[in-house]
Amino acid sequence: MRTSILKGSMPLWTGGLAVVLLAVTLATPAGAANPGHGSGGGGSSSPIGYDVSYPQCGATLPTSPAFGIVGVNAGLANNTNPCFGTSTTYSSYSQSELYWATALASGVTAQPKVSLYVNTADPGNEYNGTIIADWPTTNSSSVTNPYGLCSTTTITVNSTTYTVGANSPACAWQYGYNMMTADIARLATAADQLNTLETTDYVSPNALAYRWWLDIETANSWQSGTSGQAMNLADVQGMYAAEAGGSAGGYVGVYTTSTQWSQIIGATSSFDVPEWVPGAKTEPGAAANCTQSSFTGGKVTLTQWTSHSLDNDFVC
Repeated sequence: MRTSILKGSMPLWTGGLAVVLLAVTLATPAGAANPGHGSGGGGSSSPIGYDVSYPQCGATLPTSPAFGIVGVNAGLANNTNPCFGTSTTYSSYSQSELYWATALASGVTAQPKVSLYVNTADPGNEYNGTIIADWPTTNSSSVTNPYGLCSTTTITVNSTTYTVGANSPACAWQYGYNMMTADIARLATAADQLNTLETTDYVSPNALAYRWWLDIETANSWQSGTSGQAMNLADVQGMYAAEAGGSAGGYVGVYTTSTQWSQIIGATSSFDVPEWVPGAKTEPGAAANCTQSSFTGGKVTLTQWTSHSLDNDFVC
């Protein structure tokens, strides 16, 4: 995820992530970018991990990573990385990035062998004149929305009136919950595909077997202003809630910078989740970033730097 090469900043109007819902009530609320990724190969003699996603599809990846962090999406919150599992273009299990991390990562650090990251967004019910087709109009029947009822409203776009879900924290929370739920389904599908093709290295389809990172960047589609930040936070909370489903096995953190977090979420310091901080150019720079002050109320546990064409990840 290289912040200088952000992808997927287009609006989300097609398509359709995580521990218990935050045990705190947050006063403010959380599109789809791609943490920049380089492509390339080679191994590492030090306990360094790598993060990869759709820009690396078909590339030669490191043969001895300490751990791997794999992007579930292809730049947007509601699509799929074509080489996450297998696809028409990448039909072999050996072309899967999820399989790469499962089979080759050594797991010699405090980070798990395999983690996942997902794109996030809060486009609202309309974005740049386009109705967001997968913006919710009601609550899920299977979960309690802490913000109450996601209800409908009418809006007029280009002289046409539409009935859509409201731009509200309740609908934003439900949108985030839906996006993460879809990502969990993507994991299950990819794991089942891979386990059918290759039986030596088992790929778990269980979401709680992984750490998940929410990629929160300003290149994505977000609501603006104080009320928008409240909805953005609700959106991120919804994604957070969906992954763990109440199990203690869940683990969710955020990939972002303090500047982007402040712009998207606001001055919130009680989110209290692990932080993965990008922006360094060298390994010493990444190590130095481990001492940054927390912007969520949590702790910096992972940092990133770009070396040559690879994104490297340092365990704090």
